[in-house]
Amino acid sequence: MSPAVIESIVNAYFANFGAMNPEGWVENFAEDALSHDPVGEPPAKVHEGFRQFIGQLQAVFVKLEPTIEHIFIAGNEAAVKWTMQGTSKSGKVITFEGITIFEINETGKIQTTRAYWNPVQMVAQLRS
Repeated sequence: MSPAVIESIVNAYFANFGAMNPEGWVENFAEDALSHDPVGEPPAKVHEGFRQFIGQLQAVFVKLEPTIEHIFIAGNEAAVKWTMQGTSKSGKVITFEGITIFEINETGKIQTTRAYWNPVQMVAQLRS
């Protein structure tokens, strides 16, 4: 798979994430895809819990703006350094960052994600 195709898949993932578009977001994933988000938590089967995941975001945020800082592509994987700025329903603006590793399968779908970020820091910003 070409680096341009992998970059396009990653861009679609973040665009749909930022739009909090559950159907568009899940379309990026293979039927049996797993998400380790964040790493250290039990993996989630993307197609089983995607509406709940996006619903949790929509319950807290009115706006999410992902910024892809850099994409490193090797083979069928990409490591993405990103920053996310969110505006909560109470008007609080927060920023958090991380790195997500994407494994893309032979059909051009995301097979696995491994997201390295600290949700405790995000929650602390929301509560401060």
